[in-house]
Amino acid sequence: MESMDSADSTGLQATLFDFAIGELVRQHRGSFQPLWTVDSWVKLLIWLSLNCGCSGDEAGMARFVEALGSTVTTRMRRVFFERELEDLDLQVMADPAEQQVLVLPMGPGVPLDVERAAAVIERVQLQGLVVADRSRWQVLDAVVAVPRLAADP
Repeated sequence: MESMDSADSTGLQATLFDFAIGELVRQHRGSFQPLWTVDSWVKLLIWLSLNCGCSGDEAGMARFVEALGSTVTTRMRRVFFERELEDLDLQVMADPAEQQVLVLPMGPGVPLDVERAAAVIERVQLQGLVVADRSRWQVLDAVVAVPRLAADP
């Protein structure tokens, strides 16, 4: 059997880590309430940091987030705030840091209109966080942009 060089081995480890962290986030993101909020994201980070042996205080959290780095944190956040509805061939991106929730097709030629977007919004339980007036929803090139409700000050 031919041995791998260091670069191949490191690349495989990085791919495995990316896969594992993505699956971990997907499997547990529904556990942190309320869904689709910054609070749920922070609860996930606290849970992960505690399970990695970090202290639960502010300094421990800061060290954990710093150790993750911006690339891993950004990837985890994207996975945390998106949903793929394979049976509908649609994807929802609903990061609370953004002013709009996006509903988009996962493949070319998938029909998308406001009614389908509304069904998806309801299915993933976002209806309480977005503007209900569908006349304010924008149908763009293969994307429906749904405004979020203004956050309380």
